Amino acid sequence: MSVSPTGRRAPSQTHSAGVRPILLDAAGLTLSGLLAQPTDQPPKATVVAVHGGGMRAGYFDGQAHPDLSLLTLGARLGFTVLALDRPGYGHSATQLPDGLTLAEQAEALTAALDTFAAQHPTGRGLMLLAHSYGGKLALTTIARTPGLLALDASGIGHRYAVGPGERNRLRRRLDWERNWGPLGLYPPGTFRAAEHLVAPVPPREAAEVDLWPGMFDDLAPHIDIPLRLTFAAHEAWWRHEEPDLADLAARLAKTPLLQIERQPAAGHNISLGRAARAYHLRALAFFEQCLQADQDTPAGTRPRGGPAA
Repeated sequence: MSVSPTGRRAPSQTHSAGVRPILLDAAGLTLSGLLAQPTDQPPKATVVAVHGGGMRAGYFDGQAHPDLSLLTLGARLGFTVLALDRPGYGHSATQLPDGLTLAEQAEALTAALDTFAAQHPTGRGLMLLAHSYGGKLALTTIARTPGLLALDASGIGHRYAVGPGERNRLRRRLDWERNWGPLGLYPPGTFRAAEHLVAPVPPREAAEVDLWPGMFDDLAPHIDIPLRLTFAAHEAWWRHEEPDLADLAARLAKTPLLQIERQPAAGHNISLGRAARAYHLRALAFFEQCLQADQDTPAGTRPRGGPAA
C-alpha cells in the first residue's frame, strides 16, 4: 500500500517529553520499555501497556501528534504508565531471536512487573492496557497471575475474521490494510513516525497465531478481574458482529465487570490514529471506575504491585 507524502513527514523525536526509556530484569531476561510518571503527586495506580505483534512499546507514545501518547496523557491524569517491549522485541530481541510462546511471555511479564513494583511506587496496583497480540499476552498473564486489578484491551477478539491463508500474511509481514484501515484515520506523519516501531514477528510467536481460538476458550473461565474490550469501527482481523460479541461475553462468565465497546472512526491500530486520545481517555476512565469499585470493596489480599498492608 502506498503512503502519501503527507504521511511520510519525519517525526521530530522518538519519544515524548516526560517519557524515558527503561530496562527491567525479567527472571534473567532484560526487557526494554518506556516510562512516564506523574510529576506532582504519587501515582494513583500503574498502567502497564502491552503492544501487539510486529510493533514495539512506542506504539503507546505515538509521535505524529501530541494527542496520541497514552504515556503522557496517563501521567498527566495521575497514573504511572509503563509500556514494555514484549519478550522477543526491543532489547530482548538479541536474547530471543525466535521469541517465546504466550505462556513463556506471561512468565517473563510477571517477573518484569515484580521487578518494577520492587523499584518504583505503583499506587493502588497494576492494571494492564493491551493491543492485539498484546491482548493475548495480557489475558494469558491474568489467568496465571493473581492480584492484577483490571484489563483494557483493543484489537483482540476470540474468533478470527480471516482464514488460515490470510493469517499466514501476518507471519510474513504487516498486513497494511487490516492493520491500518483507511489512511485518513491517521494524522499526517503517522507512517514515517511508525517506521522505528515496526519489528519482525518472532517465529515462535507467529507459530501460535492459529491456536488462539482454542487458547482463549481455555483461558476465559479464569479471567476474574474487570475487563473492557474495544473493537475499532474498521477492525478487520476479528469477528465482532453482535452474535460474535454475545458468544465472547458468554465465555467470560467469571469476569465481575465486562464492557465491550466500539471505537468510531478507528482502524485496528487505534492508539496511532486520530481516535487515540478518545480511546485512551475511555480506558483511563474505566481504570478510575475499577479503582473506585476496589476502594469500596472490603480489603482482601494485597493487589500485585500495590502498597504493603
